[in-house]
Amino acid sequence: MRTQQQPGSVPGPGLRTGRFGSSASTTGRPPAGPVVLVESYGDPEEPTPFFPGEEELVARAVATRRAEFATARACARAALAQLGVAPAAILRGERGEPLWPAGIVGAMTHCTGYRAAAVARAGDVVSLGLDAEPHLPMPGEGELRLVTVAEERRNLPLLTARRPDICWDRLLFSAKESVYKAWYPLAGRWLGFEDAVITVDPDAGTFTARLLVPGPVLAGEPLAGFDGTWTVQDGLIRTAVAVIR
Repeated sequence: MRTQQQPGSVPGPGLRTGRFGSSASTTGRPPAGPVVLVESYGDPEEPTPFFPGEEELVARAVATRRAEFATARACARAALAQLGVAPAAILRGERGEPLWPAGIVGAMTHCTGYRAAAVARAGDVVSLGLDAEPHLPMPGEGELRLVTVAEERRNLPLLTARRPDICWDRLLFSAKESVYKAWYPLAGRWLGFEDAVITVDPDAGTFTARLLVPGPVLAGEPLAGFDGTWTVQDGLIRTAVAVIR
């Protein structure tokens, strides 16, 4: 999913173009379709300029939130440039979803120390989801129950026994965030944490999301779920979903 780093090192701020949808395996996986990913481990010293209409979206936000918002959009514009798309403002829709240029699908994410964007042409990819979270356990049992269903919670001890080095509860949360980002542009409606079941392959670096509600119709068939990938590296959990034509 990104440029190779030396073991134990954490990259600093600066945009990097990479592959989308790498797995946790040492050999990696082929790109999940013609998708461009650009990421940055933090914000540049000089503030990233806003495009018209963007600054108003975070006018009341604290400085750190404004900076991560701007850097994520800088990642998005750098990714769009790889597709030959001219730089433009990336505004927000009714539920905070990014509004991409015509003919483009994409997703953005940001968390402490990390910002990223992935884009593709709509003729190649139907929808994208992308999320990053700190590799830390969920704050408590109450928060875990809010974002998981009983089947997922039953699987957590099995995952932990297999890979005790992974915070599987937080990974489930991240996977659902990626699923929602891929879902919303297709369905145009809310998808709750209780509306999908995530099943993780702890060895292949992949996951599946089984929808518990009717999915949008694609190519004449209702969508039953999503396939995704995950990585844990540099203190981060990253998950990604690509619906390929």
